[in-house]
Amino acid sequence: MRLRRAAFLLAAIGAGSCGGDAAPAHPVPGDRGPAIVVEVLNANGRAGDARIGTRLLRQAGIDVVYFGNAPGENGALDSTLIIVRRGTARIGERVRAALGRGRVEVQLDSSRLLDASVLLGADFAPPPATRLDFHP
Repeated sequence: MRLRRAAFLLAAIGAGSCGGDAAPAHPVPGDRGPAIVVEVLNANGRAGDARIGTRLLRQAGIDVVYFGNAPGENGALDSTLIIVRRGTARIGERVRAALGRGRVEVQLDSSRLLDASVLLGADFAPPPATRLDFHP
């Protein structure tokens, strides 16, 4: 039994490594230009939107290092806001293109280790034709 399992593992490893020039199943952050590091915060009160936004951005090759709820002190946002923390507004435009919506503001903050903060507003909804893979 142990020998059969070892043979199976070797075959699986060999099959995975002989893909040659096959494209990765998911985009790798930075493969479509400089890597962008963001956090995604749900600012609309609907459960699960930060996770959906994270998947959309990761599918576009944007590195999401944190997702969760926005602090409640600002109340619910009507529209999605992309706040650039490092760099230029061009970073925010790349994030906006991946989400399909959002207003870009530049508020530089060198104390954050992020390129942008994404606050998902009530206008956020994934495109209906989008397939969201359930990977982290």
